[in-house]
Amino acid sequence: MTTREAVIEYCLTFPDTYMDTPFRDNNWILLRYKKNKKAFAWTYMYEGELRVNIKVDPEWREFWRQAYDAVIPGYHQNKNHWNTLILNGTIPEEDVKRMIAESYDLIAK
Repeated sequence: MTTREAVIEYCLTFPDTYMDTPFRDNNWILLRYKKNKKAFAWTYMYEGELRVNIKVDPEWREFWRQAYDAVIPGYHQNKNHWNTLILNGTIPEEDVKRMIAESYDLIAK
């Protein structure tokens, strides 16, 4: 998963989700849960690379960061609860999807 379109398409497969552009900067596209309006995926381009911020259970935070160089502390967010995925093709698609699904589960509770 290396395109914004693929990320958005996958995120919209979860129940009660929608796409939002709440900032003046159209680079940021958020995927939210309708019932509480919380975002579970923040997509943006940074230094020519697609990035996605996802909520993470603190128990898994370091696991993902150590497993992949392209998983870093959340950009412009709480570093304890958010990771940034640099979607440059180095994280297997199934793990990208797993992390996004876990993010959705955390905010949809």
